[in-house]
Amino acid sequence: MVQRQLPKVGELLELMQFKKPELDARKRRLDAALTIGDLRTIAKRRTPKAAFDYTDGAAEGELSLDRARRAFEDVEFHPDILRPANEVDTSCEILGGPSALPFGIAPTGFTRLMQTEGETAGASAAAAAGIPFTLSTLGTTSIEGVKAANPVGRNWFQLYVMKQREISYGLVERAAKAGFDTLQFTVDTPIAGARLRDKRNGFSIPPQLTVGTIVNAIPRPWWWYDFLTTPKLEFASLSTTGGTVGELLNAAMDPTISYEDLDIIRGMWPGKLVVKGVQNVQDAARLVDLGVDGIVLSNHGGRQLDRAPIPFRLLPHVVREVGKDATVMVDTGIMNGADIVASIALGAKFTLIGRAYLYGLMAGGREGVDRTIAILRSEIERTMTLLGVSSLAELEPRHVTQLTRLVPVAGQGAEARV
Repeated sequence: MVQRQLPKVGELLELMQFKKPELDARKRRLDAALTIGDLRTIAKRRTPKAAFDYTDGAAEGELSLDRARRAFEDVEFHPDILRPANEVDTSCEILGGPSALPFGIAPTGFTRLMQTEGETAGASAAAAAGIPFTLSTLGTTSIEGVKAANPVGRNWFQLYVMKQREISYGLVERAAKAGFDTLQFTVDTPIAGARLRDKRNGFSIPPQLTVGTIVNAIPRPWWWYDFLTTPKLEFASLSTTGGTVGELLNAAMDPTISYEDLDIIRGMWPGKLVVKGVQNVQDAARLVDLGVDGIVLSNHGGRQLDRAPIPFRLLPHVVREVGKDATVMVDTGIMNGADIVASIALGAKFTLIGRAYLYGLMAGGREGVDRTIAILRSEIERTMTLLGVSSLAELEPRHVTQLTRLVPVAGQGAEARV
């Protein structure tokens, strides 16, 4: 029989350990976020629908984004046993400089609309973490403002080629003068994708007050307070605004962008040149032959051509073709540090995060971006330890199997897909 006794007061007191309450509401909600998905939930609660959907949404049926995320979910890891990895090194060299982690912050447009600290929060958080920050041509902080927020860290600039070429050339010159070390020449946005959430929400730049936006703002007064009491949005390239995001992009972008433009920018830029938006092996090989320093496999986060190739699926094929001759990077769909580990294992030298960073920003400003980075760092370190690898260099294709739900039909473009 079980022997029973009266509880002892001393033993009860040992069990009754009360945690000191956290009085800082922002810190409390961010500490409770254990995943990027948790940050997304907080962001949705704190941000007006139109601004949140601009970040969260993609083009048309949002199939490209959904497929990209499923591709990462369909990863099977193959750990090595009895391989001590108690000290994990997540640092790497990328495009001639160091990064403490195998990811940087991707370029995002209209960022201060998500949360008023915008790119300043992203750049300063990146500086603290020792990772690169990328400013978009459509950013809402100037090149010089980002440099001030990240004076000694690594700043990259993402360039759209505008109809008025002088605007683009001027931005290249300003970024070089400010000491940005890498230029991302973006090639997948000759026109705007059909971002249907924005159209349905009537999302415009700047936001317009309507009955719907006012009703939606009632439970989120802090967002409107921040928006209305901070300096007017400053765009890196747009001198005039007014209209939907798609209308602004179509007015500014040029569908005639060509290899000639790439050659002109190459001649102007003194640092590393990366082409962002590559979506097949043939283009990757041609770009490497032309002497670019790197490529980013990307379908623009699913925000341009819906049903575009999945960058993570394309990665091994491109690495096999050009990985020895150029730096291959990947973005789109990354929501977990394990996604980053899988990408490195399959040959990517680096990855970029966009939405994951913005979810953190919307959830808590600079501290929210710090939390995004901390979550991803923890997931990377834990995944590497469980795989039995101590450094990124030890990650190999054998550590990953890409399971698939979408199999190309033989003889119907399967070869063109890669």
